[in-house]
Amino acid sequence: MNDPDDVADAGFDEWLDAAETGDAYCLECANGHGSLPPRRVCPDCGSTDLEEVALPDTGEIETFTITHVPTPAFEKDAPYATAIANFGPVRITGQVVGVDPAAVDTGLEVALEITISETTGERMIGFRPV
Repeated sequence: MNDPDDVADAGFDEWLDAAETGDAYCLECANGHGSLPPRRVCPDCGSTDLEEVALPDTGEIETFTITHVPTPAFEKDAPYATAIANFGPVRITGQVVGVDPAAVDTGLEVALEITISETTGERMIGFRPV
């Protein structure tokens, strides 16, 4: 029987590895629609001709929410801000790190950072203000 700790999220774990080393990318079709792995088909037009394109170094927060009463999976992380940031061809959801959640606002310029959840010890997508 397989050990659940050995299970990889095919495609996404590799993307986290690339982002952690500063080589984050998205998948883009010929029509310029972007998505993140492990997609095999463009969610906008259905194209299967996808290529890896480097993400910009920074993005901009479009919207966010601050969580004060989290689920048990994030209880040690609270309070925290979760944001959607625009990184050119894709929008990415992540936790804003390195700043008081009260200082987060739309338009804040952020860099992608793979961080560790204080509650679970697992990697997650983070945004650090630049």
